[in-house]
Amino acid sequence: MKKSHVLLIAFLFSCSLSNAQSRDEKAVANAVEGLRKAMLDADKAALEALTSADLTYGHSNGLIEDKAAFVDALTSGKSDFSTINLTNQTVKIAGNIALVRHELHGEANNSPVNLGILLVWQKDGNAWKLVARQAFKL
Repeated sequence: MKKSHVLLIAFLFSCSLSNAQSRDEKAVANAVEGLRKAMLDADKAALEALTSADLTYGHSNGLIEDKAAFVDALTSGKSDFSTINLTNQTVKIAGNIALVRHELHGEANNSPVNLGILLVWQKDGNAWKLVARQAFKL
């Protein structure tokens, strides 16, 4: 096989890998946006669909919630977001895991919220599910 053919095959292979990763990154970014909207709307069905049964949800004050407690806090009004703006977001795909970092600026329960966030998403079939979240105060 000619060297030019080998280089062409390697180039095409790397392009297909980067496109696949771009699709996953976009899908994860869409899932993050879906979660943001579901948190604002206190949408129980969407919150449950976007999160894993094994969810561990860490708050900046050290509180850790499982899926049921996380969903209940939002749907009961205990945690009531009126605004959520995400900035400086990065998405890194590692196999079937996605690591998302961003800043969350908003208002919850009539108080300003400014947090750094690490989200861990896992691909489940064709869907990305949130399995872990940790926040820290900025």
